[in-house]
Amino acid sequence: MTAPAKTAGQHAWTALAVAAAVLMGAPAWAQNYPITPGQRSTAEQVAQMGVPLSELAPNAPDEYTVKRGDTLWAISGLFLRTPWRWPELWGMNMEQVRNPHRIYPGQHLVLEKIDGRALLRLRADGATPPADTIRVSPRTRVESLADTSIPTLQTHLIEPFLAEPVIIDEAALLQAPRIVAAPENRVLITRGDRAYARGLAATPLKQRVAGRDDDYRVFRNARPIKDPVTRAILGYEAMYLGKAALVRSESMQMVRAGNGKDENTIVPATIDILSAKEEMRVGDRLLPEPPREFLSYVPHAPSGPVSGTIVSVYGNAVSIAGQSQVVLINRGTADGIERGQVLAILKDGERKVDRSQPGERTDIKLPNERNGLLMVFRPFEKLSYALILEINDTVKIGDAVANPR
Repeated sequence: MTAPAKTAGQHAWTALAVAAAVLMGAPAWAQNYPITPGQRSTAEQVAQMGVPLSELAPNAPDEYTVKRGDTLWAISGLFLRTPWRWPELWGMNMEQVRNPHRIYPGQHLVLEKIDGRALLRLRADGATPPADTIRVSPRTRVESLADTSIPTLQTHLIEPFLAEPVIIDEAALLQAPRIVAAPENRVLITRGDRAYARGLAATPLKQRVAGRDDDYRVFRNARPIKDPVTRAILGYEAMYLGKAALVRSESMQMVRAGNGKDENTIVPATIDILSAKEEMRVGDRLLPEPPREFLSYVPHAPSGPVSGTIVSVYGNAVSIAGQSQVVLINRGTADGIERGQVLAILKDGERKVDRSQPGERTDIKLPNERNGLLMVFRPFEKLSYALILEINDTVKIGDAVANPR
């Protein structure tokens, strides 16, 4: 590459170029994610060469100012045909950007094209990242500021599903704590109601303390998820109903029986229903509420070949999905699937009869065509939840997924 192009490369790419921010509201320190050796190697190569013009999006703008509400995925898509190729973007800015996981509203990006290669630089009048501390007089006090960098994706599309769907072994769910009764012989239980459960931690009369609630998620018996080809059961998806908080733990109490004798009797735990997506009833199960995670979603293509199928669309009795909906694929961590992987959605080719030759009728199948992209955000051993990022037509159960190239 010529010397001028190399110099431009050393002063090009902005933080746009890389990875991702955590869920909105995460503290600033949560965004210092490690860079993998593969990502760094790719970035170093691109830092010397730039990106071929053929990799640019057809309508890539010459300039762009980052705005509030932008996402890294959307901005990357403005400049590149393949938005998940963030290491190439970061490579153009290795000298300028010390923390490649952040891009802020107000930063001004300028696209340069030199010797058949594309470079991106941050214009000098672009906004600088906010300071990490503030000082208050007359006493000095240091506080972390809210992180204002933009996220990789619209995280509100994913956040509800981090606690809702769960893939679990059927035996484990059957052994989980269960609702055994509701006051006043009520059949259905909803938000604001009190209920009683067995199997929760048996520490006597453990009272709920403000700010230290023992929270649980409430699920209904799991349904089996089967592989569409082998028909093997890949796991069980438990139906999310809502949240409950422990008020008093299960205990034992001496109770006067009908025969006049005192007997040691079980007193179920007391729970309050905090939220209800659907009404609950006796027999529904409880699982501990996991700690909230601030996760990075760094879109990237799988390092090896992937071939799978959409086996479920999240939601009751739903078989067709659209933009920004969640689907379940029949590949998981056992198959090398990891959080952030981007896969192409392939629409099954139509079956037809070839009548083009007089007197002949031949059954044919048209090729599978790419219909969009999805990103895995919650992998389990044999199944993974994924968010539909882009779509040309509706997605249905049975559609194939594969590497995006």
